[in-house]
This record gives sequence, C-alpha cells and structure tokens, in this order.
Amino acid sequence: MRIHAFKGLVPPPEFAAEVACVPYDVVDAAESAALAAGKPRSLLHVDRAEIDLPAGTDPHSDAVYRKARENFLKLQSDGALVRETEPCLYLYQQRMGAHTQRGLVAVCNVEDYDAGLIRRHEKTRRDKEDDRTRLIDTLGADTGPVFLTYRDNAAVTALADALVKTPPRDDFVAPDGIRHTVWRIPGGAEWERAFAGVPLAYIADGHHRAASAARVARLRRERNPAHRGDEDYNWFLCVLFPAGELNVLPYNRHVLDLNGLPPPVFLEKTRALFDVEAIAPPSPSEPGRVSFFLDGKWRGLRCAPDANADPVSRLDVSVLQDKLLSPVLGIGDPRTSARIEFVGGIRGTAELERRVRERGGVAFSMHPVSVAQLMDIADAGQIMPPKSTWFEPKLRSGLFIHTF
Repeated sequence: MRIHAFKGLVPPPEFAAEVACVPYDVVDAAESAALAAGKPRSLLHVDRAEIDLPAGTDPHSDAVYRKARENFLKLQSDGALVRETEPCLYLYQQRMGAHTQRGLVAVCNVEDYDAGLIRRHEKTRRDKEDDRTRLIDTLGADTGPVFLTYRDNAAVTALADALVKTPPRDDFVAPDGIRHTVWRIPGGAEWERAFAGVPLAYIADGHHRAASAARVARLRRERNPAHRGDEDYNWFLCVLFPAGELNVLPYNRHVLDLNGLPPPVFLEKTRALFDVEAIAPPSPSEPGRVSFFLDGKWRGLRCAPDANADPVSRLDVSVLQDKLLSPVLGIGDPRTSARIEFVGGIRGTAELERRVRERGGVAFSMHPVSVAQLMDIADAGQIMPPKSTWFEPKLRSGLFIHTF
C-alpha cells in the first residue's frame, strides 16, 4: 500500500471538539442544523452548507457549494483550521464503551483505488457521487476521510502500541459519549515503510467519498496540461484500521407491510421456506439465524444458503432477500423500494419493535456480517447487497483535512 504524509489543515486542540462532526451522510439537513446550532466552528457548516441558507434550499444548488467554500475559508481565517507546518500522519483512536479501535490517518493514491488495490464492495449512486465530486472540487479539499481496513500487520501494530504511550495532541469526548484521541506523527517515514508490507486495503465505509476523490483527480488531470502525477489531487484522505479492531454491527430491515398478506398467511409462507422458531431472542446469536418481529412477538428463522453459493449469496441478508423479501413480500429491488427501511444496528432492536408497532409490517434483526466476509466479497470482485454492514463508531470529519 502506498500511503503518504500530508501538510493539511487541522483544528487547534482547543477547537477540536467543536470542529469535529459526524459524517455528512449519516444526518439529514434538520439533524445537521441541530448538531451545529451554537457551534460556528462545526465542519457541518461546510459539509452540509444548506443549513446556513433559507429553509427549502436545494442542497445541490450553486448557492450551497458557494456557501460551503465561503464557510471553509472563514474557518481558516478565524483560526478554527490551521495549516500544519510539515507533512504529518496521525494515529486516530476511538473508544465506544469497551471497544477501542486505532487507525492511521494518511492520504492514499487514487491510482491504487483505480487499480483495485483499494477494494470496494458496494455500488455507488451517481447523484451522490456528483454531489461530493462537486464539493471536493469546489473546496480543493477532502473534508471527510474514507474508512479503510486491512488485514492485521504486526509492524504497524507495534508502531501504534508504542505511540499510544505518549501524550496525544487531541483528546475529547463527543456528545454521543465516544472518546476521540489523536497523536501527531511528523514525517511518518517508518509508518510508510511498514505499510509497504500491507498489500491491499478495503473500503469499510465511504464508497462515495472514494469514488468522488478519484473523479476529482481525473478532472484536475484534464485541466492541468503540465500534470506530472505527484500533485496533491492524486491523493485522498483515509483512515486505515486493522481488521481485528473493527466493530461491525448489523444493518436491520423493516418492511412496512406484508404485501397484502394477513399475518397467519405470511407465517405459513415463511414456514414453507425456512425452519421457523416460535420464540427467538431479538438479536440472533450466530450467523445463519435471523430474528423477526411480527404481531408483538419475536420469532426466528434459519437462513441456510445453497451448498454451492458464492460469497455474496451466502450472506444472511442475501438469503433473506432472495427467499423471502422478494418472492413473498414483493421487495424486488431493496435499493429503490419505498416499502423497506434499513435500520443501523446502533439503534438497537427496541427501535425495530417501535417501528412495527407504530407503522405495521415486519422487522428483521440480522447477525452482523464479518470483516472477513466483506474482504472475501471484495477479493472476488463482487458487490454486497445494499445496507449490509454498519460500522461503529463513525469517523469524525474535520480533525484532519487534505487540501490540493
């Protein structure tokens, strides 16, 4: 893997907690406005600049991108973001309850992404790509990092173990209770050498940010007749975590209706397809089991894949989709159907119960997909079903910004 130190923008330690914000794509405009209220230094004023424009403003209008650039420049002029004096890497540690994960903040090369050395497992939507491409190009900056993972490497782990014994640059607890700690690594040559022994990286979260960064690099090359290949726009901001430290939560499903079937008929059809348990825990205990909430009760079913199934078809979410959601509940394309909602595992199974009680239908509680399954699918050049993985904790944007 090629990684590189960069001379980026960072908040001074006294402003880090206020500048840092959740990723733009996990909150809508109203939630963004609420989180940024009373926090003029929050990077949400850049990533979701529509919150500073009249209500109802089209988030993809010219005015939003102009406002984003204006706000970005203001954060710099006001001292909320300052330029590093030298190229740096950073170790970024997150602690959520008993779980701790440590990732290296660096820039990765878009040629490695295009060549498949940074592997993907999801499709991207053109409209979302267009939005981030325009924002990145307008700002001349990557404001949010791509979340990458790699198979554990002893040399990298040893460097991290040594570094966390030293004083950090930033250390704060966000309003959601997650602790964020950052160590600054000037130069970082030994880390770059260690990562030379990491052959591949995998996108855990941030497929649209990665695809958009690659598009911006191509646009900048086309506009630069003196392009050499070493320009900063050929690199994009990433955080690389060892697979063994990641915390993967399930991505659950709520189907809003039973496709016209009375509950007893739906249960009868389900029993004809699966081994159904009359009583099951809300969260399945192992792969191959799915719990579902219907008529005020949790039941279970076994998701046994076909013996010759490929890595994607073996996933519980695939078996459920192919054998029940599509043929029985009529959810032909979960990416576009308005009759299905996806609920991140961080919300818990009580949220599934609430939705079914208030809005009807049936909810499915999944066992998490493993990082090994994600890597197997990416290695096979396949695409995972939509909303298969939910990684927590989420990376914060604004603690490190790569400019070009």
